[in-house]
Amino acid sequence: MTRQTLKLFDPVLLRPALLDALRKLSPRVQWRNPVMFVVYVGSAFTTALAIAQPSLFTLGVALWLWFTVLFANFAEALAEGRSKAQAASLRGLKRQTWAKRLTHYQRGLPREQLQWHPLEADALRKEEHVLIEAGDVVPADGEVVDGVASVDESAITGESAPVIRESGGDFSSVTGGTRVLSDWIVVRVTVNPGETFVDRMIAMVENAKRQKTPNEIALTILLVALTIVFLGVVATLLPYSVFSVQASGAGQPVGLVVLVALLVCLIPTTIAGLLSAIGVAGMSRMMQANVIATSGRAVEAAGDVDVLLLDKTGTITLGNRQATAFVPAPGVSEQTLADAAQLASLADETPEGRSIVVLAKQRFHLRERELGSLQAAFVPFTAQSRMSGADLPQPGGGLRQLRKGAADAVRRHVETLDGDWPAALQASVEDIARRGSTPLVVADGRRALGVVELKDIVKGGIRERFAELRRMGIQTVMVTGDNRLTAAAIAAEAGVDDFLAEATPEAKLALIREHQAAGRLVAMTGDGTNDAPALAQADVAVAMNTGTQAAKEAGNMVDLDSNPTKLIEIVETGKQMLMTRGSLTTFSIANDVAKYFAIIPAAFVSTYPALGALNVMHLASPASAILSAVIFNALIIVALIPLALKGVPYRAVGAALLLRRNLLIYGLGGVIVPFIGIKAIDLLIAGLGLA
Repeated sequence: MTRQTLKLFDPVLLRPALLDALRKLSPRVQWRNPVMFVVYVGSAFTTALAIAQPSLFTLGVALWLWFTVLFANFAEALAEGRSKAQAASLRGLKRQTWAKRLTHYQRGLPREQLQWHPLEADALRKEEHVLIEAGDVVPADGEVVDGVASVDESAITGESAPVIRESGGDFSSVTGGTRVLSDWIVVRVTVNPGETFVDRMIAMVENAKRQKTPNEIALTILLVALTIVFLGVVATLLPYSVFSVQASGAGQPVGLVVLVALLVCLIPTTIAGLLSAIGVAGMSRMMQANVIATSGRAVEAAGDVDVLLLDKTGTITLGNRQATAFVPAPGVSEQTLADAAQLASLADETPEGRSIVVLAKQRFHLRERELGSLQAAFVPFTAQSRMSGADLPQPGGGLRQLRKGAADAVRRHVETLDGDWPAALQASVEDIARRGSTPLVVADGRRALGVVELKDIVKGGIRERFAELRRMGIQTVMVTGDNRLTAAAIAAEAGVDDFLAEATPEAKLALIREHQAAGRLVAMTGDGTNDAPALAQADVAVAMNTGTQAAKEAGNMVDLDSNPTKLIEIVETGKQMLMTRGSLTTFSIANDVAKYFAIIPAAFVSTYPALGALNVMHLASPASAILSAVIFNALIIVALIPLALKGVPYRAVGAALLLRRNLLIYGLGGVIVPFIGIKAIDLLIAGLGLA
């Protein structure tokens, strides 16, 4: 579930954005965007000329040049305002909260023996322990060290369903501002005041002065270079301006206002005015997907990713192995095997155990029985035995020992009781393993009854998603702790390009470094402390919000939904930001080319009357042509703000096809739209008699 966001031009955003656009008129703000700073200086210059030598034409040009600057400021302010609005609800989490700080805490003490005293949450420090009971707000980020509780994280993630947080493992992290719904936990505080996750989110979202990304810097350098070139072009025209004692040729000199208008229409003001808004909007779209990016660099890197490392469990597969088939041993019926497997699984609350009970009921209508009525004793699974089951008392005395578990463990159990291990049963075990499934052998005392096939269910549609990524030139690598046979089978079914079996933290780190050494950008996701080294090494590292503090600190993004498949959406969002920037750059350059045909003949027709033949748009007059081009140059920025903030529609296509689409849609459109727009404005100006 994603956080609700305001509409593009919501009135709540418009007023602050307009005021912010006026505040950004400060020279200290404007000089940071060199292209728009040239427009800013030109606006001030033409304003001075309008005051010195008042005329309707000069005043009109000056006014619309200021509008050009204001519209660029407005685009950036609106993007920033949307990001700030998305995090506004987080400020509610910063209200004053009281904590129950424990004194002389010892792990394992009953709740009744824990001693605490109230303290303001802002006074808590790292390594202190707090007691959080049902109804309490979590006062600070931390790790659960004792107890288990249901926690409402909807204020952070937007999800209404509570989650379980308990000590140990990868689900021990709690976030300040969430609320405990039941039971109690003891939390070790992991941050000092001002360093909480909510603090970092608010700072990130409201950081309007973010550092530019490498691609953005490169594009800015290109735009500055183009601006310098056109500044040189205009400088060479100064001899033909009003500074000339005598114009060269048989005509009137070119006015300074016309030269300024010419410069502004020639330089790439459209993309320069929207460049910052595109970057801010990219981070905003991540926020809409409930992903917190610590920097714009991370968002941009996501768009340039070459390799995706995806964990198998929960990302490629559903995460829980499901019973899919009963394979009986020779001389055993499938129903007998199913009945014994169901009895052995009645007290097994794992997803695998429940799926065995359900499969037996579906296949043979075997009604689920209660262990209590059977007077059975449940035998729990342990790491040493690697089996579970039940002991059922028999009418004639003795116990019926039902066991299910790993093949080698059950085989030792059967042979210990002097039972036989049929060769056909071993062949079934090996065949199931080769298919990528997990064989679970069932035994009744000294007799092996057969195998239950547990299968990792590959998520629906995941193969098609990987095919899309492949068309984009992205390699997918499945990472799993399974053996190579199982990993290979699942990788083939899911359609990934490669896999890493029996993965260890060292193996994952080595794989990332290998790809990076080959010049590729690598993205991965993780939630455990053992993932931290690889997350720190990856170019795009998405940590799960439910994960450990070490994982979240190592990543450069945090997924509030803790959904491992979100990595695919993150890459798509990053690519959409780069595609938006490329599309608008193409449109801007094509747009400038079209404006040449409007303004250059009009600017020099008085000096060189023969240029009138180039007035292919048949504009009403030179003054109307120049003013129309300047007005269009300002209005097109406003028209493109929705596209800059929403992004161009994402499509999984290669670079060559993407370039052709850009040239066809935004390149051709950038040429055609100015002809239509400038002509329409010219007709309006001429009709009103303004020029």
